[in-house]
Amino acid sequence: MSRPEERATALNDDMANAPDQALAVRQALLPDHEAGPDTVAKFFRALGDPTRLRLLEFLLHAEHTVTECVEHVGLSQGRVSTHLACLADCGYVAARREGRRAYYRVADPRVADLVVLAHALAADNRAALACCDRIDAHQH
Repeated sequence: MSRPEERATALNDDMANAPDQALAVRQALLPDHEAGPDTVAKFFRALGDPTRLRLLEFLLHAEHTVTECVEHVGLSQGRVSTHLACLADCGYVAARREGRRAYYRVADPRVADLVVLAHALAADNRAALACCDRIDAHQH
């Protein structure tokens, strides 16, 4: 079994062992069953922007201020704040305030699994993605 598959299996086992916690996390991060594919697609569109994906990956390992995020991606504070707000609205990150500073962190540890799996799938499908004319990699 590959590493992403092992992580998914372990995650499923953890979720089975803690059904109440799993339900609470699932409700906070993923849309309810009635929301349907449109809401799930919207959830994934947050990752469709390279800047948001870079920010999310940056936040996987530690909490960071907006200033640190700005330095990491090299964009203006306003643009970075907009991207962080999108990630927060979609449930990927959470913020806490300390005085005038906002600190961002990944809201759910499963986000790391999602990012690892996305990288593995993209690597496995690199040739197909390179030939895909229907989705422009540079659209924002």
